[in-house]
Amino acid sequence: MSSKSRLGRGLDALIPTDIDDFIADSLPPELKIDGSMIARLNPADISPNPHQPRTEFSSSQLQELASSIKLHGVLQPIIVIKTKQGKYQLVAGERRLRAVKKLGLASIPSIVRTFSQQQQLELAVIENIQRADLTPLEVAIAYTKLIDQFNLTHDAIAKRVGKGPSTVSNSVRLLNLPHQAKLALQKGTISEGHARAILSLDDQADQTQLLETIIKSKLTVREAEELTRRFKSSDGAHKPAHAVTMRTEFNALTDSIGKALGTKVKVQKKANGGRLIIEYYSEEELTRIANQIRGED
Repeated sequence: MSSKSRLGRGLDALIPTDIDDFIADSLPPELKIDGSMIARLNPADISPNPHQPRTEFSSSQLQELASSIKLHGVLQPIIVIKTKQGKYQLVAGERRLRAVKKLGLASIPSIVRTFSQQQQLELAVIENIQRADLTPLEVAIAYTKLIDQFNLTHDAIAKRVGKGPSTVSNSVRLLNLPHQAKLALQKGTISEGHARAILSLDDQADQTQLLETIIKSKLTVREAEELTRRFKSSDGAHKPAHAVTMRTEFNALTDSIGKALGTKVKVQKKANGGRLIIEYYSEEELTRIANQIRGED
């Protein structure tokens, strides 16, 4: 399903959060999860993942998860692979496994795959990440699935997809956007650059105000970045007004130059300075504009 066909159906429908949904078009039939792949395993029979990047887990968070499992059960199966010796090795879900052991439960729902199946699935996810039609949020979801379901670090993902580790980290951070910002990014109302500017603010209220101003005033990424600096230095009383004033003054300056030259003028802002673009529609008009700039009749 293309991202366009998902638009307008709510965020969960916009972004495939399940691996099977994400790679449905290319997922081999034998890898699709069905009842035969989910087993109730004894937690004691599952060995830890030797490649688990996390070695410490918050005791308070484990207790919260255990309390939730006690009330609602394990809502998402863990993932294990069956070894040649007939044993089970954890792939993803160590917090859930630890919480179940903490509760002393006799079984835990588990998706059982072979090592080769897990490798196939990882390859399918990576191949789909490299498709050209994915939105930034869909890529972020895919990276997160590689982290959650394959225990891959940002560095490991970067090597597999041919990106820099910082690119992967910045992509994953998009999932921390406020809900409305996620929708705006998915629909293309704002760009990934705008999203990063929003994420540079710590306060969610400021993030929401910045999003509204970007959309209302049609700020460029550079202008949004400038506004984030004003947000951080402002006392908070007139934050949205700063952006509106900035854009109004900017438009007024562009319009005045255009009127003086009698043609359309554009300004492209950069980190330092920018570029003034003066449009002309004939050689005669170019000569007229040049003479006008030189102060000649």
